[in-house]
Amino acid sequence: MSYALVFIGGGLGSLARFAFSKYFGVSHGGFPLATLLSNTVSCVILGLVVSALYTKATANNYTAYSLLFIATGFCGGFSTFSTFSLDTFQLLNNGQYAIALGNIAANVLICLLAIAVGFYVGKLI
Repeated sequence: MSYALVFIGGGLGSLARFAFSKYFGVSHGGFPLATLLSNTVSCVILGLVVSALYTKATANNYTAYSLLFIATGFCGGFSTFSTFSLDTFQLLNNGQYAIALGNIAANVLICLLAIAVGFYVGKLI
């Protein structure tokens, strides 16, 4: 059951990631906006779910399965460190150093903030 939940959640997360890349794409300045947005949204969801459910995961199987489906599966498929790394490499390779550094800073700082927001909202639930 656990493997199926991670598999299905990951597939749905990957589809959501694909939709983000089609809808947001790359900004006119070359900034990989779709990657930043999918990572940020995924971090909010992950922070929210972990905060709201993690301490309850041992209480029942439903909560543990929800964590596997959403946190491991969906967020794992939706967020994309490898794409972030490739985007940054391509920017550096093309001599767009300022945009590459901005991409690194934005992904790290915004995603940390997004995890915190999700985590603290999850505590309120």
